[in-house]
Amino acid sequence: MSSHDATDLFLSLTPQKVLEAVEASGLRCRPVCYPLNSFENRVYEVELEDRSRIVAKFYRPGRWSAEQIREEHEFLAELDAEEIPVCTIRPFRDGSTLKRIDHIYYCISDRRGGRALDELDDRTVERLGMFAARMHNVGSRHPARHRLRLSADSYIRDAVTWLRENADLPAQVRSRYFDTALAIAEIADRLMEGVATHRIHGDLHLGNILFRDRQLRVLDFDDMVTGPAVQDLWLVLPGRDRETERQRQRFIAAYEQFRVFDRTSLRLIEPLRGMRMVRYAAWLARRWHDPAFKAGWPQFGDAEYWEGETADLVEQLAVIRGELTVPHPGVAAGPAAAEPVEEVLTNKDYFWDWED
Repeated sequence: MSSHDATDLFLSLTPQKVLEAVEASGLRCRPVCYPLNSFENRVYEVELEDRSRIVAKFYRPGRWSAEQIREEHEFLAELDAEEIPVCTIRPFRDGSTLKRIDHIYYCISDRRGGRALDELDDRTVERLGMFAARMHNVGSRHPARHRLRLSADSYIRDAVTWLRENADLPAQVRSRYFDTALAIAEIADRLMEGVATHRIHGDLHLGNILFRDRQLRVLDFDDMVTGPAVQDLWLVLPGRDRETERQRQRFIAAYEQFRVFDRTSLRLIEPLRGMRMVRYAAWLARRWHDPAFKAGWPQFGDAEYWEGETADLVEQLAVIRGELTVPHPGVAAGPAAAEPVEEVLTNKDYFWDWED
């Protein structure tokens, strides 16, 4: 990998700095803060003088502008005003929700407990469908002028440009990987033409959904984008098997109690999956100078890794083109395979930050 400077790291973010940042909001802290599981940003649970706890989130420097972060906070405030359960941002004494310590933007939110969902029963799928529809009703009210648009340009072409210039892909797979990624981008362009877009969560996998006291709460709007509603469906239900398809239909039926769902957009699921695969690989490559990433993904970046990524991407392109189905164990892959089976999905298939 090419050399990087450390301007996007958190080198100055000591525990003392974390407490100093929280106290700037007018809160008095005890000398207790715990790092939470997060790679892209830094997130801490901080104990206040009254022994209650809040969460302080420090955004990776250089990733989002202040305007982009404020649009995330505004979306959360709009959702909260509609009694949609999210984790809202606490205002500072001057009424703002975003401050900076050194060169690092940060915000403070109330701590919300709960457990992540390991699997979805039909009732929970329906509740998530209704939740997503209500969230999208709010998201469609007005545009986000500064946030990223979910597109083949932002998810694939920008990633390919960066990887070409900065990543050491093995010579035997380099052209094949890039050509395959760009072929997926061309298909995505065509299929996304005319599809309605608006503010969406953008990263709605099960790790970002908490369940407590019979209530669902959605976390982590850090990757909020302007994109198609189907993005917030397939990440909740990412499989390719019959059971997933059945639950998707339940999700849509519940969604349509509050908002019309464009069923033709279901054709975007596999292109969106391919787009996410490319963006994930580029994200790891961009962050590889961060020691946390070397510890979290020790297998990343060698020849075996890129050979596996290339094979997976080629297979994904075949799935998108309808040339390949994902078979049951023991059934030959190909156009004549009986039906897709749920594949074993890993972190790379649907998210790239586990907590923040």
